[in-house]
Amino acid sequence: MDKFSVSVRELQQKDMAAIADYWYKATEAELMAMGADKKLLPKRNEFEAMLQQQILLPYNSKRAYALIWEYNGEAIGHCNVNPVTYGQEAYMHLHIWQQQQRHRGIAAKLVELSLPYFFNNLKLERLFCQPHADNNAANRVLEKAGFIFVREYITTPGSINFEQPVKLWLATPEIIQH
Repeated sequence: MDKFSVSVRELQQKDMAAIADYWYKATEAELMAMGADKKLLPKRNEFEAMLQQQILLPYNSKRAYALIWEYNGEAIGHCNVNPVTYGQEAYMHLHIWQQQQRHRGIAAKLVELSLPYFFNNLKLERLFCQPHADNNAANRVLEKAGFIFVREYITTPGSINFEQPVKLWLATPEIIQH
């Protein structure tokens, strides 16, 4: 692993175009690899309005909450939770925007840095993540970050996803205290 500096921060207005580009400039093959269906994406302006609303709402009213992942001071991806049930649970999604930024050995650290935001700001008791069962990289990252494997099953993991086999992982404040 090369020498690096990673950091996490809350989504800001300046990040919206990069997140929207990640989804709306993705090829069909890239979306398919993420388990997403282009036909299920909202219109870009609706998506950006949802991001804007997410920034403005207080934590206890958020239905989604996004963090920006940075590598050596540059935004390289995002980690978000949705759906969110404030004070109870949320489902986490991990996205590194560009292929060349992946496989650096930094994702587990970024996930670890993200967890306090989710547990503290959203007062969560449980945080789930359910990557595609065949997404070995994401599943390894969750294990390294301290998540506990729960089970493998078939579901539709999000509003823009199609039905697929996933591995369900769980983190709680107690589990991540290592």
